[in-house]
Amino acid sequence: MASDKQNDAKVSSADENKNNSSDGGLGLEILQIIKESQQQHGLRHGDYQRYRGYCSRRLRRLRKTLGFRMGNRHKFVGKKITVEMLSDSRYLLLVLMEAERAWSYAMQLKQEANTEPRKRFHLLARLRKAAKHSEKLEKLCESPRVDAKTKLEAQAYTSYLTGMVVFELQEWKLAMEAFNKCKTIYEKLASAFTEELAVLYRQRVDEISPNIRYCAYNIGDQNAINDLMQMRLTGGGGGMMAEKLEALITQARTKQAATMSEVEWRGRSVPVKIDKARIFLLGLADNEAAIAQTANEETKEHLYETLLAECRDTIQAVREELKSEAKQRERGSESDSSKVSNLQFLHSYLTYIKLVTLVKRNESMAHTLQAKLKEPEADESKRGPRPQDLIRLYDIILQSLAELSTLQGLEDDHTFQKEVSLKTLVYKANRCFFIAQSYVLVKKWSEALVLYERVLKYAKEVQSKTKNLKNSLKDLPDVQELIAEVNAEKYSLQAAAILDTDETAEVPSQQQVKDNTPLCNRLETFRLEPALVGKQPNLVQFPPDFQPIPCKPLFFDLALNHVAFPPLDDKVEQKGKGGLTGYIKGIFGFGS
Repeated sequence: MASDKQNDAKVSSADENKNNSSDGGLGLEILQIIKESQQQHGLRHGDYQRYRGYCSRRLRRLRKTLGFRMGNRHKFVGKKITVEMLSDSRYLLLVLMEAERAWSYAMQLKQEANTEPRKRFHLLARLRKAAKHSEKLEKLCESPRVDAKTKLEAQAYTSYLTGMVVFELQEWKLAMEAFNKCKTIYEKLASAFTEELAVLYRQRVDEISPNIRYCAYNIGDQNAINDLMQMRLTGGGGGMMAEKLEALITQARTKQAATMSEVEWRGRSVPVKIDKARIFLLGLADNEAAIAQTANEETKEHLYETLLAECRDTIQAVREELKSEAKQRERGSESDSSKVSNLQFLHSYLTYIKLVTLVKRNESMAHTLQAKLKEPEADESKRGPRPQDLIRLYDIILQSLAELSTLQGLEDDHTFQKEVSLKTLVYKANRCFFIAQSYVLVKKWSEALVLYERVLKYAKEVQSKTKNLKNSLKDLPDVQELIAEVNAEKYSLQAAAILDTDETAEVPSQQQVKDNTPLCNRLETFRLEPALVGKQPNLVQFPPDFQPIPCKPLFFDLALNHVAFPPLDDKVEQKGKGGLTGYIKGIFGFGS
């Protein structure tokens, strides 16, 4: 809430500056305002519900500030903003926030419509509402009180939301016209203003371009599919367009899947009868080529995640078929468990693809982290990568390789098992190398040296086995570079260890002074003294020296034996004098 008010104050001050400009026109940075609001209130993580709540709160504050209330708590009184009321740019901001609220609600419903198709009708209604508010904003901006830049931004915003509505209605020609108009306006604005605003306008153009190419493809332009695939590689087309593009690619693969009947792997042909598996295997080569062509690490990570998600879904579909096949075997008389069925071998092949993709993804991440590890830290306040991060990645790789060696149907494939063990040795060497580097950081020289020797042992073992084995797993990392790096690290480690021992050896030579002062008398002075841990440590002086202390005065009763005390016979109770008289005296106190 506090950040919302700060943003409102920032916009209000900006509006006041525009109102006081030389041309005297009202101005509103429409695209900049909505982009900043979206990034700060949920859309960085795709949380449209949070952004919708922010728009509602901001609308309430704007109405309260402007005195533009819609009745009271008991009765609603509708009001419309007219051109005559435009004395403050916040009236324009009010209409903009209404459009943004309706748009964010539509996007929230779009996320939920994947599981609840009925919400699509509500989604279209909210998109139309957002477009209606944007048209209202455009009409208000036609007033001579509003500057030219705001008018153009309002037209582009209206074209964008109108294009979204007809895009959802699959009216491709109208959608393409609306998006083209929006793109043209933003391109003109980008060429006319400062670099900061130009970046925002170009980003919006990049967002719209995949939608335009998708509309062109649906109209009949067959070349558009190649452009869409290229945009997918470069990371373009997020949000709604990403889902449309994935659906389009899946549709194209489904048409090709009808011709696919079997797949060959490890010398065995396996019939593929499951449609989901056909579609996945047809697109596997395209996905791998797309990953290989991508230079952007973020896009490459996204493509890896997409491939892994598709692979998991395909494996799940094959598992369902395996369960039904197992039930049929139980009912039938055939029970040949020694031979792996075609469906089980297909499951092993898909699991192999998943595990190999995991290895490649983690290896790619490890190379990126390793490159950052060698770079000097530009900002010391930010935590950079550490060797421990790489150790974790290589642990996951080794776990995936261990699962590869236990795939069903490949237990007797000795060549495959040797290849997997060879790769395991390579990644063990890499993992061991970064464990050694983590020990170097804490100056544990002996442990690091032992680990470097272990790396060399693994690397030489890999080299000796590679000569006798043709590797068909592909992409086996070269250990020669690792050996050279380990040798260099060993020399630098030995030098650092020698320097470290020299520094520690200089300390006692400077501070070792012959002094018999006990430890208790020099607690504030640090000194390396081996005698303190010996059999006769000089901790305290014993026996302690005599010290003079003040004497307490002594009092002697010298007159005790020469004093005659008075008789106390009358005070002592006399025995034998009893009877009634004594009793009465005792009662009335005469005897005392």
